[in-house]
Amino acid sequence: MILFDAHNHLQNAALAPHLPGVVADLERIGLARAVVNGTREADWDRITTLAQAHAWVLPSYGLHPWHIQERTPHWRERLTGLIENGHAAIGEIGLDRWIEGFDLQDQTEVFAWQLDLAARHNLPVSIHCLKAWGALWEILRAQPVPECGFLLHSYGGPVEMIEGFVRLGAFFSFSGHFLNERKTARREIFRQLPAERLLVETDAPDMPLPPEHTQYHLPETPQGLTLNHPANLRAVYEGLAELRGEPLETLTGQIAKNFQRLFG
Repeated sequence: MILFDAHNHLQNAALAPHLPGVVADLERIGLARAVVNGTREADWDRITTLAQAHAWVLPSYGLHPWHIQERTPHWRERLTGLIENGHAAIGEIGLDRWIEGFDLQDQTEVFAWQLDLAARHNLPVSIHCLKAWGALWEILRAQPVPECGFLLHSYGGPVEMIEGFVRLGAFFSFSGHFLNERKTARREIFRQLPAERLLVETDAPDMPLPPEHTQYHLPETPQGLTLNHPANLRAVYEGLAELRGEPLETLTGQIAKNFQRLFG
């Protein structure tokens, strides 16, 4: 079985002590490709190193709305250089009105510039959005988006917006975190989504699966946080297949086609 992770953070410092074992587990489950998303300038070099070490890593560079205040004066030039030096994606970028003290205007400026960069180079984009779906829609509708499309990762927007996003080129990735019992509404959205627009993600080491679905474990952090092992990817596939009432092999084949369409 060939698996694709549309969105994770393998460069996260919390995974560093466990990385050799994590990589071995990922190769054991049949991982073909994983999009490793940067969220700030400080982790872009680690992503480049991972991509050089593992052919299955698709590097993705971006400024996440939680970290835009950390950007340096030369972040645009650096980001442009990274995506021009080889095959890459742009992300994780987006809008977030959930965080305390958010500055939506600043977020919008940073997001729109990165989206324009992706459109000019026709690179896939991984988009984060929390409580800012209207603002996101207006930006996506008003300016060019990449011809290859874009990913709304861990989609949590209204079901009514899906058709419009699809017309603009959206793909939607299912997170194993949605298998938690309280995520009924999100599961229902993914049960109905068009098969040709589905992708699967772990968002590891964040967004752990519920215990009954977790197949691979990592030690808790010193702060007592549960880490999501990236090799739980297969469990996410299995959960989505069960949700949609499809054979796992059928879903796996469709996800492979969708991943190729978006990420190449």
